[in-house]
Amino acid sequence: MLDIALLPGEYAVCRLAAGAALPHELTSGLGRADVITVSWTADGISVICPTDRVPAQAVVETAWRCLRVAGPADVAGAGTLAALVNPLTEARVSVVTFSTFDTDYVLVPAVRLAEGTAALERAGHRVLG
Repeated sequence: MLDIALLPGEYAVCRLAAGAALPHELTSGLGRADVITVSWTADGISVICPTDRVPAQAVVETAWRCLRVAGPADVAGAGTLAALVNPLTEARVSVVTFSTFDTDYVLVPAVRLAEGTAALERAGHRVLG
């Protein structure tokens, strides 16, 4: 069983052109609860951020909710993401995932949040928040 924290507010999955500069506003004034992740590839820059921090020039998919595995996770641990993604997939809830050194995150469409959290709880996880 995993404890999963539902983060406040909605998140956006964004794409910036390859080589674009990250706007300073994206990361200025970050609070303790803010989560932003950035991935650079030759094809473009992907950003996941709260909807109120979306870069103006980004292509955006909005209205996601963010779930965080509570507590530090073992970076070498196996199966954590599968334990979250599998029940969501079985419930036909789309997911976007990312990991940090400390833990894993799963985004689900805001309109499917109730179905997603119910699927996770049926799988034995506890959703907090």
